[in-house]
Amino acid sequence: MFATMEFVELLEKSERLGQMIRESDVMAAYSSAQAKLYQDSETKAKIDAFTAIKEQYEEVQRFGRYHPDYSFIMKEIRSKKREMDMDANVAAFKIAERNLQKLLDDISAKLAVTVSENVKAPRAGAAWKDSGCGCGSGGACGCAS
Repeated sequence: MFATMEFVELLEKSERLGQMIRESDVMAAYSSAQAKLYQDSETKAKIDAFTAIKEQYEEVQRFGRYHPDYSFIMKEIRSKKREMDMDANVAAFKIAERNLQKLLDDISAKLAVTVSENVKAPRAGAAWKDSGCGCGSGGACGCAS
């Protein structure tokens, strides 16, 4: 029964942590930026145009450069992606999304270290961090140490 009470208490604390995250300024900024994506008609049109060309791109990818529309679709998808990414609302959303992910990563890392120094927490940005290794193995070879 002792383990069960500890488990229930742990679940309650994790729910409180989740509530704190949902009530945070970072989450509010994320929710606001996400809402603006679909409230602004220009932004929504850019997202819809990119989504439509992306579906065509996926069809072209099945055949590669042998598809008759390969060149057109490749140019068009880059153009629509750039157009969408340059939109102020999309840029603001991506920044808010990165900030929220950083908050979640920091919380995960803090929890993992609290449990044990040997526990590794998943980090979304870990793939982009420089491991200090130049051989391309990501440090697995040991040459970075």
